[in-house]
Amino acid sequence: MSSTLSKLPLPKPPSWLGEFRAFIMRGSVVDLAVGIIIGAAFTGVVNSLVKDIFNPLLGLAIGGIDFTNMFVALNGAHYATLDAAKSAGAPTLNFGLFINAIIQFLIVGFAIFWTVKALSKMRLHQEAEAGPKAEELLAEIRDLLKAKG
Repeated sequence: MSSTLSKLPLPKPPSWLGEFRAFIMRGSVVDLAVGIIIGAAFTGVVNSLVKDIFNPLLGLAIGGIDFTNMFVALNGAHYATLDAAKSAGAPTLNFGLFINAIIQFLIVGFAIFWTVKALSKMRLHQEAEAGPKAEELLAEIRDLLKAKG
């Protein structure tokens, strides 16, 4: 029976499968996937930087305010901390957490700005070391031939 199965023709793979394989293997898709993975890992670092470094320093600079416990209980009651309000089931407006999110966004934007700037500088340096491109050399030769007339 196994010899009968081995003689049966395999189903033809769908035509889109080859296109999908080519799409996935393109460098830009792989680079994007790597960027997303690194970005996810970088998020943990930025969260810690904001929560453990910047917020305490910023809180100290403005009088010891802890942003994580800046909230308004919408039921009118007073709670010492956000955790106490949440454990009581109170609806809260967490503007301190929003401030943390803004700080985190600014830090990520700043880090990405400097990373892209450094990568651009390295790319320009590599292009300068590589010398002129073939198109530039051909344009120069063309211009010289035109000048000789």
